[in-house]
Amino acid sequence: MKAIVLAAGRGERLEPITETRPKPLMPILCKPLLYWHLDALSRLNELDEIIIVVNYMKDVIEEAVKKHRIANKVSFVVQGKELGTGHAIKRVFEEKDLDDEVIVVYSDLFLTNWGIYERIARDNSKNIVVGVIHSDPREYGVLLVEDGAVKGIIEKPENPPSNIVNAGIYKFDSIQLRKYVNELKPSTRGEYELTDVITNASRDGVEFKLITLGEREWIDIGRPWNLLDANTRALNNIENKIYGAIDNNVVIKGRVFIGKNSIIKPFTYIEGPVFIDEDVVIGPFTRIRPYTVVCRGSHIAFSVEIKNSLIMENVKIHHHAYVGDSIVCENVNIGAGTITANLRFDGKAVKMYIRGKRVSTGRRKFGAVIGGYVKTGINVSILPGRKIGSYSWIAPGAVVDVDVPPKSFYKTKIEHYIEPIRQ
Repeated sequence: MKAIVLAAGRGERLEPITETRPKPLMPILCKPLLYWHLDALSRLNELDEIIIVVNYMKDVIEEAVKKHRIANKVSFVVQGKELGTGHAIKRVFEEKDLDDEVIVVYSDLFLTNWGIYERIARDNSKNIVVGVIHSDPREYGVLLVEDGAVKGIIEKPENPPSNIVNAGIYKFDSIQLRKYVNELKPSTRGEYELTDVITNASRDGVEFKLITLGEREWIDIGRPWNLLDANTRALNNIENKIYGAIDNNVVIKGRVFIGKNSIIKPFTYIEGPVFIDEDVVIGPFTRIRPYTVVCRGSHIAFSVEIKNSLIMENVKIHHHAYVGDSIVCENVNIGAGTITANLRFDGKAVKMYIRGKRVSTGRRKFGAVIGGYVKTGINVSILPGRKIGSYSWIAPGAVVDVDVPPKSFYKTKIEHYIEPIRQ
């Protein structure tokens, strides 16, 4: 048996996160998402090769995989022009001679039930589609199901034929997969869709067994807030372990993981679940609230408060800053007094621009997404749902009320107006 992991996409909907890292390397508890897949696949004794399809930032992905313990089982296929998931599989067949069963997975999924790989590998059915029983199927590919078999997949239907969505996890007979991939025609989006393989093969009588996951067992990380969701679910399963140095005056409540060589300075208050990676310095007088993840090499200084946020590698957050419900990418420098606002005045769900379209995050509280290598000056205020592109600088005292493009210098236009006092 072989596995194909689709990891070539640019992840435009995840910008600015993906401006400086490919989406398969987004951190979940500070471990690249792709590693979670490789760890789960490595438990399959039947598996003799994992083929990763790459394109965007392929060198970065390849270097990361070299550091994984099963790197010797991994090979790469470069997709080149990105013409869809079906095209990615076709490129594999152009370079690989596959004649056995193959598991195909999308790399931007996070699972709380990684045992699904073992389940489909050991199932006697040649072709399997994994579905997710979902409360809002309209945002996904929805499965057409008859008598426990998948007959087709409809993308984002207004009136879904079922509440089971496509999980992006499959098992195929490779001979049949090759046949139907080679017969694919471009979709209305101009791409070759792997989902059309299932629809077309089903019409010819090929049976696809349905295996389902629960909604809480699966996340499609397609937008920034989904990355926070994935870390939240992973935090619910962490062990309470402390390997770093903790001052006597530190208060820790709930389940907290603190990695090696990390230092928690006096009068810091940590409320779990919280994950703190290796080589992190926090405090003094700092508050880390539930569902926070702080990655390797970061420094959270005096009197900082962080809540329900992902802080990536080598971030510096200086005194009197507040980071709430936000994502701060690698090597960011947050100036003293910087505030990420996370709640609208009207209490409605925060909205964010995704590929030029303003969409709801579905969250009443959501802060900022700050791209890699950004610097903010002192006393900066960032409004809810705003994005700051990578390598940008934010001037002291600025109010960020728009999305800031990458490699920009942003400062608030200030107009002084003095109204006379009326007697």
